[in-house]
Amino acid sequence: MLFKLKKELRGLANPQQAKILQRFFKTGPGEYGEGDIFLGIKVPVQRSVAKKYLDLTFSEIQQLLRSKIHEHRLVALLILVKQYEKGDLRVKQKIFDLYLSNTRNINNWDLVDLSAPNIVGNYLLNKPRQILYKLAKSKLLWDRRISILATLAFIRNNEFSDTYKLAEILLNDQDDLMHKAVGWMLREAGKRDQNLEVKFLDRYARKMPRTMLRYAIEKFGPARRSHYLRLR
Repeated sequence: MLFKLKKELRGLANPQQAKILQRFFKTGPGEYGEGDIFLGIKVPVQRSVAKKYLDLTFSEIQQLLRSKIHEHRLVALLILVKQYEKGDLRVKQKIFDLYLSNTRNINNWDLVDLSAPNIVGNYLLNKPRQILYKLAKSKLLWDRRISILATLAFIRNNEFSDTYKLAEILLNDQDDLMHKAVGWMLREAGKRDQNLEVKFLDRYARKMPRTMLRYAIEKFGPARRSHYLRLR
């Protein structure tokens, strides 16, 4: 089945789109996606492919996650998300463990964003969340992005505490991808309780990177946005 999946993805390859994606996802020397290889397949098409291979074994999914080809890894994660949704508690735990053992292979922002809330965040909804604080202090960019993106599941459940605690830890992160991710999660939390976001910003807006702040205040009215931008 794995051979068939790879063959199908090869048949959907678009070299021109691949070149665009390799620039967009910063795959050049020294960039965050250095060495990532794209076939040039859009995400909706990959979702359609993933639905055909939901019976893939964990061993086969692991092989895909180790692939240098971006679409192999993304399809693997899309399959895991679907298997997680349908799985019992034992399956969910195995997928959670498999996911965390592969964070070095979940190594671009789209891979994290399309999977971390659905797997890591969902799994931790009713469990201790210390692992997120460990990930937030990791030297690996993708661990840190997983930590904050996982809290989207909590936000959707109207739980905001971990988002703000992790945002505080990640306030001085040097990577622009983290500035965007943290700002995005602050914005999502603020859409549900703006007073809490305002309280956080009143304390930290002067310290946070400008990109993080801009993302965080995107849904504010003009006057409130101007107020926070003047602080920077």
